[in-house]
Amino acid sequence: MTAADAVAPLIELRDITRSFPGPPEVQALKGASLTVAAGDYLSIVGPSGSGKSTMLNILGLLDRPSVGEYRLAGALTGDLSDDDRAAARARFIGFVFQSFHLLPRRSVLDNVLMPMLYSGVPRRERESRARDALSRVGLSHRIDFLPGSLSGGERQRVAVARAVVSGPRMLLADEPTGNLDQTTSGEVMTLFEELNDDGLTLIVITHDDGVARRARRRIRISDGRLSEL
Repeated sequence: MTAADAVAPLIELRDITRSFPGPPEVQALKGASLTVAAGDYLSIVGPSGSGKSTMLNILGLLDRPSVGEYRLAGALTGDLSDDDRAAARARFIGFVFQSFHLLPRRSVLDNVLMPMLYSGVPRRERESRARDALSRVGLSHRIDFLPGSLSGGERQRVAVARAVVSGPRMLLADEPTGNLDQTTSGEVMTLFEELNDDGLTLIVITHDDGVARRARRRIRISDGRLSEL
């Protein structure tokens, strides 16, 4: 980490607009500004079509704003090449999705090993780190299982282990409880919060107000505009 990394906010969005051509042109985000400190825990909530997915894609370097500035750990991202953006994602960002996105024909251990192929973790460290991550989420006894034999909550825990195994600084969770029952949802959110207590920056994108209220900060998106609750 550079000195600039240490003092800069982890995320700075300044007047971000994301437009999609029409006709008519659609502005999914409109002049959005947001600052997130390292170690913060916030939720982004809003109805379908409000701009949540666009915000996720911008934050995760999966899409580029049409207008505005995104700094990640103090560094401008707008001029990064696609390869540099992929490298920044691998270094800084872990993703957890509603639908888990696990490889069905690979074991739990193999699924967690996979991201380390791209994030620069030395080969000799990969298996021990994967096993440690699975232990952290309570799945040491499931490492040889295939995802299809696991419950929904277990599959989401594998997804969390996969997201954090490379040591990212930020976790983006997109509707992470959308396919889970209420009890399992609570268990997964508690796991996220334990990771946040250990210093991981946590951003949860959700339509579930109960999930959103658990965060220390709540951001609402309405018609592409952000407001802090």
